[in-house]
Parts: sequence; structure tokens; C-alpha cells
Amino acid sequence: MSTEQQRPACYSPGLDGIPVAESAISHVDGQQGRLEYRGIDIELLAKHSTFEETCVLLLDGQLPSRSELDAFEAGLRNHRRIKFRVRDIMKSFPDSAHPMDALQACIAILGMFYPMPKSADRLSEEQVKESCYRLIGKLPTLVAAHARMRLGDDPIPPRDDLGQAANFLYMLTGREPSPLMTRIMDVALIVHAEHTINASTFSTLVTASTMADPYTCVSAAIGALSGPLHGGANEDVLVMLDEIGDVEKTEAYLHDRLARKEKIPGLGHRIYKTKDPRAVLLQSLYQDLTAEMGEDPTFTIARRIEELSQGTLGRKGICPNVDFYSGIIYRKLGIPTDVFTPVFAISRVVGWLAHWKESLHHSRIYRPVQIYTGKTGEPYIPIEERVRD
Repeated sequence: MSTEQQRPACYSPGLDGIPVAESAISHVDGQQGRLEYRGIDIELLAKHSTFEETCVLLLDGQLPSRSELDAFEAGLRNHRRIKFRVRDIMKSFPDSAHPMDALQACIAILGMFYPMPKSADRLSEEQVKESCYRLIGKLPTLVAAHARMRLGDDPIPPRDDLGQAANFLYMLTGREPSPLMTRIMDVALIVHAEHTINASTFSTLVTASTMADPYTCVSAAIGALSGPLHGGANEDVLVMLDEIGDVEKTEAYLHDRLARKEKIPGLGHRIYKTKDPRAVLLQSLYQDLTAEMGEDPTFTIARRIEELSQGTLGRKGICPNVDFYSGIIYRKLGIPTDVFTPVFAISRVVGWLAHWKESLHHSRIYRPVQIYTGKTGEPYIPIEERVRD
């Protein structure tokens, strides 16, 4: 049978547009530029909710009562600290290790300290809940600890009186953030928490379908997120903005890249054909932040890129995505550039775990088929007769 005869009619490279799961967690309308968590618009959550409350919404399917939220926040507080042996292992990481590589290794290490039953039907509700507390609570601590330890500084332990957003900034910088900085970090965590079946979430689902534990699932997701086509675009945006350096050079820079048919970092999305609603929220937050911390020339350059691209790329549905403004905000908050993607993971771990929980009710392992394009029926040639031209 020829390769062409074997080729399924539904073949789609990268599974583009192929449904692979049913989920009630989040929904994206790319044409309208709309994102909902459990049916609630992201704009409403950014305005009225907190990251912790959004975590409960995503994990449990509904907004929590006061007592439920209090219990969740207490669960995070009880699991933020990391064991000294984990810190000792981190000390042996090379100083040059990228924070995403360090984070992926740390999550795999956690799985050895907190072993779980391998069968989903043997997991108790309490074990599922504790795993979520532990992973959501410890990720900020791990990221902040590595960022300091690679510079020769001691990690700063988390504080019980601070929430998830404020704690991360405090552990990273050693300074308690202002209420505005805390709120902006909190909203940034909300808008990055979940986004349907992207590459890292799909990695979570594939790994979970084998009945692997949640630490292995999250470690796999972090590996997928580390790729520049998924989680690293906000770093690329800042590199571009720094390279331009002056708003007066923006038009020539943009024209040159487009003439060479090069992509513009932070513009365009596989789903959104209008401006990413998360980019709209982050842009607004940044403008609030400048009132407290002053203007940043990179923001002016970014706004100029957006204006100039509207008449060309914008007409093709290539508009600012969430990465276009997030890096500018993170740098303003004192976060090193190579820690941007780990911050993404600090937030997105909630979505990964929500999908992991949802998948526990579906035990079918992922086993897609391939399209074989090689030869068949080839003879075996003894090594003495294998002559190369």
C-alpha cells in the first residue's frame, strides 16, 4: 500500500484544529477576543477577583465561599516552604542554568519527596487537594529561591501574612511590594492562569493519561513551556524593544523586519484574530504602574509598534498578544528577564492542575497515529556489502 493510500483525510500537522479533549475549564473566542474561566470573563476576574480565588474557580468549578477561600489560602500557606534537602540540591545547579531548566528539575525532585499512588482510582480527594496546594504554593518559592541562589544570595522564606503575588515579589527582591505592585502582579497571575489546550496543557494531559503523578505532569508541562514558541516570547519582546532603543527608530526597524518577512515578537496568536484581551488588561495595568514608578521608554516603543502595525499586520489579524506587554510590566516590578517564563509557570500551574484533575475521570491513554512515509520490504544487507558512494 502506498503512503498516499495510508494518509488519513483528517491529517493536520501539529493537530491544528483537531479536538483532543472535552473540558469545562476555559473558553476562548478568537474572533471576538474573549477569554472566560468557567464561564466568567477574564476582565471581570481581573477587576473583582484575586489570584487565590481564581485558583479555586479553575480547580473546583465555581467561585468559593468565604470559608472555602480561607481554607484554600491556608492550604497554600502551609505548603509554601521547601525542604532543606531540596535547597541543597538546588545549590548544586550550575550558575548558568536557565531558571526554566532549574524549575523543571525542582518539580521532578518534589515528586520524590511526596510520592503518590500511581492509579487514579487510588487517589483520595485529600491527596488531590494536597498536591494542588503543594505545587501552587511551592512554585513561587522555588523560582525566587533559584533566582537568588544563583547570585550567591540566601533564599528568603515566604511570609504567612502575604498572599501569593506579594510573597513572590518579596521573596525575589527582599522588599515588600506596594499595594499597587501587588495588585498588578496578582492580575498578571490571573490572566496567565489558564488558556485551553495549548502545548504545555496538552503535555500535561498526555502525561496524565498514563496515570503519572501530578509532579511528573507539571514537570512535563514546564518542559513544553520552556520552548521559545510557547512561553519565551515575552523575553523576545524586551530584546526587540531594547534593540530599537529609541521610539524614533521604531518605524525603520519595523519596516526592515517586515521586508525580510521576519515575525515581530509579541504580535499574533494561533487563536486570537484581534487584540488579545489579556494584552488589553496588562497594558492598562502598566499605565497605572507608571504613576507610581515613572515612565519606561520601552513601553513608548511598544505602543508605537502597535500603532504602526495596525495598518499592515492588524488587517491580517496579527495583533498584540499577552506577551507583548507582560515583559515590560515584569521588568518594572524588578523581575529579571530570564525569570519571565517561570512567572508564567507560577500562574499556569493552576490551569495544568485543573486539567489534571478533570482528566482523572477519563482513563484513556493518548495514542494518536502517525503517517508512515518511509520504505517497506527492504532487504537486510550484510555490513561487508554496505558500500557508500
